[in-house]
Amino acid sequence: MAQLEIGLGKNGRRAYELEEIGIVPARRTRDPGEVSITWQIDAYRFETPLMGSPMDSIASPRTVIEMGRQGAVGVLDLEGLWTRYESPEPLLEEIRELDDEAATRRLQEIYAEPVKEELIGRRIEEIREAGVVTAARLSPQHTAQYHKAVIDAGVDLFVIRGTTVSAEHVSGRAEPLNLKQFIYELDVPVVVGGCATYTAALHLMRTGAAGVLVGFGGGSGHTTRSVLGVSVPMASAIGDVAAARRDYLDESGGRYVHVIADGGMTRSGDIAKALACGSDAVMIGSPLARAAEAPGDGYHWGSEAHHGELPRGERLQVGTIGSLESILHGPSLTSDGSMNLTGALRRTMATAGYSDLKEFQRVEVVVDPN
Repeated sequence: MAQLEIGLGKNGRRAYELEEIGIVPARRTRDPGEVSITWQIDAYRFETPLMGSPMDSIASPRTVIEMGRQGAVGVLDLEGLWTRYESPEPLLEEIRELDDEAATRRLQEIYAEPVKEELIGRRIEEIREAGVVTAARLSPQHTAQYHKAVIDAGVDLFVIRGTTVSAEHVSGRAEPLNLKQFIYELDVPVVVGGCATYTAALHLMRTGAAGVLVGFGGGSGHTTRSVLGVSVPMASAIGDVAAARRDYLDESGGRYVHVIADGGMTRSGDIAKALACGSDAVMIGSPLARAAEAPGDGYHWGSEAHHGELPRGERLQVGTIGSLESILHGPSLTSDGSMNLTGALRRTMATAGYSDLKEFQRVEVVVDPN
């Protein structure tokens, strides 16, 4: 990859956001009704390659269940309001009514309440009883502390998600989580991330993870770029991690690790581009926050927004545009790509001439800076 001179003492390579690339139709087109967008990770098969981000503004036990019934994967945040409070509904209403200036401080206060292990088990069991695949998230910092309660409750997919997760975390204050040993000892598939480089992804794949999250999550409400200066454009990050998947497939003798793009995809076109760049599935937040069933009721925030020492996110007003079903499957009442996400993906794949997601990863893309 060609290096560009930033200054006499520093070089860097050009990287691309999803909005800077375009999908190129091939010589053949297909009928959208004959396109398959099914996705499988480990033993679990889904009708869509969509995962709901583990954010309190979109993921309650009820909405996670509904996502599962709609063919997607809802992921409950096990460090969110639903495991800190017996009945968080009044707090959700308060968060929605906060003025912008008071929002961050009050979020910090609300989320200072400790996580309760008995609520972890109860929320997971509630989702399991509905008969959908149960997926739940912990941060790397709390995985060792709470993972037994998660496994005992019968989680199907274990998501270890942070802003940046590495297989070689170094700390002089506490014993870091040994991801390879931890994943080896678990009897459930683990999805871990985020990461944004070839090397970091390859190391995470070597831990035995079933899937790797690409990106820093958060998306539209994330302020990591302005607070920490950390940013890797998503199109290039997905391409790099997809290359790590290919090389690890050879290295491991055929073990396929799923690449899941996480954050920054607000429209159906973004989802299609992420898959075209090589991801197997996508994790979305703000599109689902606009659903009538979303706990945020038109507001959206992530776990970074209430960090006790250094918040890196904001509470945003995104509005409500329709039901979860209409956002996922239509019909769409808008022309901006915010509804009928699966219908748009099928039509993109059909226009480009591909019949399934694996084939679609080979589609030609071009750089379109305009």
